[in-house]
Amino acid sequence: MSEHHIKRLVIMRHAKSDWPVGVPDHERPLAERGHKEAPLAGKWLLKHHVVPDFILCSSALRTRQTCTWVCSELGDKAPTPKLEDDLYAASALRMLSVINHVPETVTTLMIFSHMPGVQDLAMHLASRDSDHDAYMDAATRYPTSAMTVMELEKPWAELDGQDARLTHFAVPRHK
Repeated sequence: MSEHHIKRLVIMRHAKSDWPVGVPDHERPLAERGHKEAPLAGKWLLKHHVVPDFILCSSALRTRQTCTWVCSELGDKAPTPKLEDDLYAASALRMLSVINHVPETVTTLMIFSHMPGVQDLAMHLASRDSDHDAYMDAATRYPTSAMTVMELEKPWAELDGQDARLTHFAVPRHK
C-alpha cells in the first residue's frame, strides 16, 4: 500500500450500557463502567495516532454517550460527530451502505454502533493480509468498547468485502 492513499476505518462498539427497567432500547444509557471506560478509547486513539476526521454515530443514547467521551479525549482534534439513524441496530451491510456514502475527502472514518453489526462488518471487510492476531481477536470476541482499526486504499464508495486490512483490535480497559 502506498502511504499517501491509505484511508483508515475505525469501527467501535459502544461502551458498557445499563438496562434500566421500562427504558426503550434506543434510550438505554451507559452504565457507570461504560462512563469510566469510554474515555480510554479516546486515549488509545491518540496514543496510536489514529485520529478520525469524520465520525458517524448511531442515534442510540449509549453510542452518543460513548462518542462524547471519546471526543472529549480527542479534544480539539475531534470532528463534530454526525448522528446516523441507519447505524442503530444495523446489519453489517446496512453499515457498509452508510460508509459507501462518506465523502472521498475523509481519510480516517470512525463509526460508533452496536453488536452484532460491528463485528460482522469488521469480519466482512477484513482482507486476507490482515494482522492475524487482531483478526482472530475480533472474530472471537467483540466486547463493549472494542475497536477495530482497518486500512484501505479503495474509495469509500467502492468498499465492499475483504478489501480492508485489519491492523488493530483493541479493548481499552482499566487495569
